[in-house]
Amino acid sequence: MSTNDSPESAIGPIPLIFTEDVAATMTGIGLVWAQTTAGVIGKDGDMPWHLPEDLKHFNKLTTGHPVIMGRKTWLSFPEKYRPLPGRTNIVITRQEGWGQTPEAEGAMAVGSLDDALLESQFAPGGQKVWIIGGGEIFKLSMDIADIAIVTVIDSEAEGDTFAPELGDDWKSGTIVPPEGWMTAANGTQYRFTMWRRMEG
Repeated sequence: MSTNDSPESAIGPIPLIFTEDVAATMTGIGLVWAQTTAGVIGKDGDMPWHLPEDLKHFNKLTTGHPVIMGRKTWLSFPEKYRPLPGRTNIVITRQEGWGQTPEAEGAMAVGSLDDALLESQFAPGGQKVWIIGGGEIFKLSMDIADIAIVTVIDSEAEGDTFAPELGDDWKSGTIVPPEGWMTAANGTQYRFTMWRRMEG
């Protein structure tokens, strides 16, 4: 077995199997984000790290299904990557008329999370919906989501946006790798974690 096949590898099979399994079996409403060990998810509208392996993981999970996000998250993507391809991009905004502006091109603009979820039911792949940020949208979603897929990055990067707190009704499930970290090609250490919200 080559070193590239170990759980610690950036391109070994275990992370890929985890991502593919979640993508194939998850239904309902999912949350997906990356955070540092201190819970930072963003700084100045961007992610304070570079982790291509997590972007591949994110794309594998969400492609083919609607994604819901806030306007700031939408604008955090470089214009050339908007809308995220292969997904209905639903953007929540309080700015009336924003959906008719040039920066909204490719987005379905709605005024609330309820409206976003309603629209997602009619979108291709709507049997599963991914909520992708930012912080306020995550907080609004904590009581309705079924699953959270969290990439934890071993980083001390500072930020101004933080991950939501997963309360007592959320239970940790699969952790990849079960112990320690995976190491990305650029040396960044990270792991994938899956949480499920327990009913009642």
